[in-house]
Amino acid sequence: MGERDELIRDLRAARAERARADAAETTALARLADLDGDVRSLADEVAPELRVSAAEAARRIGRATALTQRLPTVLGWMHAGQLEAYGARRLVDVTAPLGDAHARRVDALLGQRLAADPTGSWAPVNLARRARRLVEHVDPHGQAMRARSAREKRGVELQPREHAMSRLAVDLPADVGAAVKGHLDALARRLRGRSRETSGDDGRTMDQLRADVAADLLLGRNPGVTAPTAAATVHVHLPVDTALAITDDGCELDGYGPIPGALAREIMTNPHSTWRAVLCDPGSGRPVDLGRTRRRPTATVRELVAVRDRECCIPWCHRPARHCDFDHDTPWAEGGNTSAVNGSPKCDHHHARKDHPGWRMRHDADTGVTTVTTPNGAVHTTATEPIHHPTRRRPLRSGGERRAPRAVLKRRHPRNEPGAGAAETAAVRPPTSPPEHGEPEGRSAGEWAGWTT
Repeated sequence: MGERDELIRDLRAARAERARADAAETTALARLADLDGDVRSLADEVAPELRVSAAEAARRIGRATALTQRLPTVLGWMHAGQLEAYGARRLVDVTAPLGDAHARRVDALLGQRLAADPTGSWAPVNLARRARRLVEHVDPHGQAMRARSAREKRGVELQPREHAMSRLAVDLPADVGAAVKGHLDALARRLRGRSRETSGDDGRTMDQLRADVAADLLLGRNPGVTAPTAAATVHVHLPVDTALAITDDGCELDGYGPIPGALAREIMTNPHSTWRAVLCDPGSGRPVDLGRTRRRPTATVRELVAVRDRECCIPWCHRPARHCDFDHDTPWAEGGNTSAVNGSPKCDHHHARKDHPGWRMRHDADTGVTTVTTPNGAVHTTATEPIHHPTRRRPLRSGGERRAPRAVLKRRHPRNEPGAGAAETAAVRPPTSPPEHGEPEGRSAGEWAGWTT
């Protein structure tokens, strides 16, 4: 074993030791809280022992109590050296609005998911996403109330930083935040392009340009550039039955995760929203085709891949797919074709990383499973969560091969179908704008509608 392999092994061991140390602290704090009962007094007593402020000590005591009483599986992962305090804190925060019974149910289901997929990503952001989906599953009736309660806490905070800097934090609804970030991105990109055309690159990074543009806008100054019309775009996925208020399940904000059906319908009915039909395979829940109003196959394939995978396919990267490159899973030079089944989204960084020595990345477009092998031989596997839970098994051919949905195989451009406009249903017609496309043959409740606003 070489020095590099030994260092990687040392990193794993250090992470496991930290996790077990965090578990020991959590168990001790929870037991002390049981013995004393007075959290404020206990926080004052243990703060100097932990070498933190009394407020931070009180927060740790609260999390320790929650982990012990509500999330025993998560605490077990800490004792086993699998999860550190930061990841556990993320899960405590996600389950905080739930009652004890629902929180324990989420804890048990999350344990089952990780046991069934032990090679899945343990990154805290991924665990929090899984937990967020389970929260909506175990308590679907409370999701809208939780979201509205969280929106009541929106605000702005100025946080002093080092070296004469500060951070301005703005708490916004997820869809508004995504639109703001998209608008800043577009303005920064256009400003960089204009600078290069006129006087050459001024040396500012994209992060610096975003910060400068945001400051100019908030201070009422002209940032020196206007954004393209479609700059601030967010994608919301929801099933047709949720759009019709039959259910409140299965709504997803691109780049964020699940949102309550009631809030998705509010976004959907915005007069500036644009509707787009998305056909999902009822056997897998994965998008397989898009409604389209123009004949641009390359653009359509790219858009389908972005809608289907939603993010960079690398397990620990969550850059929205609409800002990623379309990557050929089987390279074009090796005979790979340009199609949705041979494509996956990768951000600029990971698109380049796949060609570095020692890195291997494989993506299965049909199942959404991505496997990444790093230079030290570690294998990381994850699967894209379907935005629509399967409603039925796909029909089998006589030879046992799965048959693709008929609407995908026989779909024609809606403008070439007689009576296409009349075939459109209320489920895919915007309430304030003319219909964009007709309903193809074979459409069922497995179809989704996607909105951009």
